[in-house]
Amino acid sequence: MDLVDEQLQNSKTIAVVGLSGDPERTSFRVTRYMQQQGYRIIPVNPMVDEVLGEKAYPDLKSVPEPIDMVNVFRRSELVPPVIEQAIEVGVKYIWMQDGVINDEWAAKAEAAGVPVIQND
Repeated sequence: MDLVDEQLQNSKTIAVVGLSGDPERTSFRVTRYMQQQGYRIIPVNPMVDEVLGEKAYPDLKSVPEPIDMVNVFRRSELVPPVIEQAIEVGVKYIWMQDGVINDEWAAKAEAAGVPVIQND
């Protein structure tokens, strides 16, 4: 089983950092699809109150329940605090989407035991 399949099969709750409420944005379309497939979605974006019928949180540390996967839709240079918080709250997996690449912080997550997927 590759890492993508492993992440998707072993995750039920996915926090989506940078989830936009705009239906035209990739983050919205991908997340809506994941929600339709039965995943519990938690929006993480300080600029919105709710997305796809779910309460949004300003950051990962504010989410009041365990998170299996963090799906990152942020610019590559904004990844460090996201990964830092993901490690801190004990997520199982990190998936950086849509051209989000940060090798240094991906390596830090891996060193902390959190597998990372980067899409380029």
